[in-house]
Amino acid sequence: MTTEAEAGTEVPVKKGINKLFIIIGAAVVAVLLAGAGIFFVMSSSGGSSQATADGHAAPAGEHGEAAKSADTFIFNLEPMMVNLQSSDGAQNYMKLTVALEVADEHTMTEIQPRLAKVVDAFQVYMRELRKSDLEGSAGVYRLKEELLRRVNIAVYPARVESILFKEILVQ
Repeated sequence: MTTEAEAGTEVPVKKGINKLFIIIGAAVVAVLLAGAGIFFVMSSSGGSSQATADGHAAPAGEHGEAAKSADTFIFNLEPMMVNLQSSDGAQNYMKLTVALEVADEHTMTEIQPRLAKVVDAFQVYMRELRKSDLEGSAGVYRLKEELLRRVNIAVYPARVESILFKEILVQ
């Protein structure tokens, strides 16, 4: 009978040890996965840094963007206000302040004599818009792309790189 008594006491101990090994194994796997995730995140962002002019390290992405913005010039246009189309007779207005991003100073001097054509192209297009055309980010994106297309037609052979919205107000 002693063997049955010993067997009865050993079985719960072995089950407890097996549960302990499973818990410890799961914890080790979780720690290893977390460590690997942190390693990959740190190695992808921390490894690509460059020194800036003041000696501080800056990630390559930020340094590259700063260099790109230094190579472009911003040309600010006067704020424009237009009536929007309305099917119900309500008065809707849009106030828009736009800046043009150009590649160099020479392009800025080329664009200046053609500003009247640019503003005219913008006004003609925007007067045909409805308030619903400007709803959501997709509406603003379509407006931006259409204005870019129209400004590049108006200033050809010069080229505007991008349209920057400084203010959009729709009432």
